[in-house]
This record gives sequence, structure tokens and C-alpha cells, in this order.
Amino acid sequence: MTPVQVGILAIILVFLLIISRMPVAYVMLVVGVLGYGYLISPSAALSITASSIYNTFASYSLIVVPLFVWMGYIAYHAGISRRIYGAAYKVIGSLPGGLALATIAASTAFGAICGSTTATAATMSAVAVPEMKRYKYSRSLATSVVASSAILGVMIPPSVIFIIYGIATGESIARLFLAGIFPGLLLMFLFMLVTYIMVRHNPKLAPAGPKVSLKEKVRAVLSGGVEVVIIFLMVIGGLFLGYFTPTEAGAVGAAATLGVAIVRRQLSWRGFLDSLRDSIRISAMIMFLVAAATVFGRFLAVTNIPMSMALWAADLPIPPVAVLALILLIYLLLGCFIDALALILLTIPIFYPVAVQLGFDPIWFGVIIVLVVGMGVITPPVGANVYVVAGIVHDTPVTTIFRGSWPYLVTIMVCIVILTIFPQVALFLPGLFSG
Repeated sequence: MTPVQVGILAIILVFLLIISRMPVAYVMLVVGVLGYGYLISPSAALSITASSIYNTFASYSLIVVPLFVWMGYIAYHAGISRRIYGAAYKVIGSLPGGLALATIAASTAFGAICGSTTATAATMSAVAVPEMKRYKYSRSLATSVVASSAILGVMIPPSVIFIIYGIATGESIARLFLAGIFPGLLLMFLFMLVTYIMVRHNPKLAPAGPKVSLKEKVRAVLSGGVEVVIIFLMVIGGLFLGYFTPTEAGAVGAAATLGVAIVRRQLSWRGFLDSLRDSIRISAMIMFLVAAATVFGRFLAVTNIPMSMALWAADLPIPPVAVLALILLIYLLLGCFIDALALILLTIPIFYPVAVQLGFDPIWFGVIIVLVVGMGVITPPVGANVYVVAGIVHDTPVTTIFRGSWPYLVTIMVCIVILTIFPQVALFLPGLFSG
């Protein structure tokens, strides 16, 4: 068999094994080692496996992953998310569907110090859903808005998925963070607009909350929102102004969040230890995924499939945007079965060269990919965010949450179309700072 044929068979085998519920990291590692050994030699396969695993866990640039993950877990265990939600609730809670709108705003703010969609979903499920239940919100709306708005956690920097995309492609993590800000805010606005329209059309979905005086709103923002702004500006502002690298930004963010938690005296010793334990568990999983994906990527490079696909796509007698639509459709379908992080690591070696060959900006392409894989966390049958919310709420079936998530899925598609027509929404800030 030719290297290309071996590569195609390996890709098919990978997806079959993943669909059969085999762990993604192990599948990529084993198939990558066997394929590389078949095409080159067993000793070479073992050598690149050892070096890939060591280099991943010893990588200075990847230290940023556990640092930003820890930053999010400190914020969770210190109750920062509750104060964010409380501030958003006081400001816009009196509007029709105000608690749902506050949940979207709070998820956006929490994403600025978290970077994980599942962590945001878990946090807001515990904080927001009980309040919406108390005010007689529809269970479908209350749970689906939490599961969907948690996607904002990977759009607003810092974002673990942007970090992994940047490492996998060699693109600037700082520019990716910048590129995610305006699309993240756009998606927040679209989520709020859709929620408001649904509630105005059917007021039974979400009664308006009590009115709050301007003085209380200002006090709530000062007590619950200022600390998030300070942390965000320290991390992102310092990173973009060149005061420190992305890895150093992760350390600054974790230290700033820990400092806020200590000053507030709301982080217990048990919470501190839990934040370390959770961060180590998640970071080890991510690092092993990256190492396995590196081995699989080396194998794909030997097969020459990425370059062959790029040249094939460039020669197709259809517009580049049509090829992009096909790529996004593939991502959407695969996202129904594969975790977002694993999906990016598995497919970027194939589709990134295609996007570059077609003339798409790689930073903009990263934003689009993060959006489309984000859809996978609220689509059946995997829908990680849906299961997280259902596991915390307990009394709402996953089918109810999936049904309520469809308007938000359509909204993400609209956001992707807007970014495709107006790519400068994502590229304006990276261009401004790089210039």
C-alpha cells in the first residue's frame, strides 16, 4: 500500500475506535505508533513516541495550560463566579428573561478568568439554575442557556482551546487571544438577543425579576465585577503590551486570582487543595492528549495526507468558502461524537494546511474552528456541557436540555456566517496590536 492509502485506513480506524468509546488519546497514540512503524520502522516509531511524550510534558510553552486551568479552579472554589452572577443579576435581572440574560453575561465574565467550557457550565449550573427555578423559569430555558453560554468560556481569553490550537499550528497565542475577544462579545450579544426574543414571544418561559435601584446596581458591579476586570487586564493587557509571555501571563493570572481569593477570605484550605487536585487531573489529561496527537501528527506527515488534501482542495472547481463550509460541516458532525479538545488535536494536522492553501487567515480560521467545535458540547449524543448541567441539576432530563439548546446552535451558526462575511471582527485587534 502507498503511504496515502495507509493514512486513509488509519484515519478510518481512528474514528471507528473512537465511536466504539475507546479513549481518544490512546487511540491516536497506538494508531500513530503502529502506522509510523509500518511506514518507517518500529524502532523509529518507539523513538518518536518517547521523544514526543517527554517533550510535551517538559515543554515550557505548555506550562501555560495548568496555570490557566488552576486560575479557573481557584475562581470557582473562591466563589468569584457567584459574585459575578450576582452583579449581572442586579444589573439586568429585571428585564424579561433577565436571569437568563444575567447567566449569559456572567458566563462571559467568568470565561475571562476560566478558559474552560465544562468548568463554566458546572459553575453556572450551581449558581444560576437554582435562582431561575426560584423565579419559575422554564426548566428547558434555564438549563439550556447555562449549557450554551458556557461556550463563551472558550471564546473569551484566556482559552485552553486557543492555547492548544496555537501550539498545534505554531500560531501566536497572544494574537489568538486577541482574535477571540470581539467574536466572543458578538456571540454573547446574539445569545442575549435570541433569549430576549424567545421570552418576549412566550413570557411564560421566564418571568421578569424584581426591579433594583441604580445604587444597588452600582454597588453590585463594584463588589462583583471589578475584581474580574482587574484580573483580566493584568493577564490580557500585560500579555498584549509585551510585558510578559503567554506562559508568564498564566502565572500572573493564577497569582492574581489567588490573591483576590485570599484578600476576600473566601478560599478555604480544602478549596485550595481541591483546586490543585482538579487542575492536576485536567492538565494531565490535556498534556497526554497533546503528546498522543503529536505522535499521530508525525505519522500523518509521513503519509503526506495533509499536503495532498491541501493541494486537492485548492484545485477544486468551487469557491474557497464552499470548501470551508464542507470543513465546518465535517467538524460539526465529528463534534457530535468527539470532545472539542481531542477533535482539534486530531483534525488540525489535516485541515490547517487546507485552510492556509485556500488563503484563509490562520488566526481567523482558529476562531472559526473554536466556534464550530464549541457547538459539539451542546449537540447529542456527546454534548459534554449538557451532561455536566444535567449531572448538577439532577431533576432535568438531558433530552430537555438538548431540545432547549437548538436556538443557541442556530445562533452560533449565524455568528460563524457573520465572521465569514466580516473577518475583520476577529482580525481587527490582532492587526492593531501587531501593527
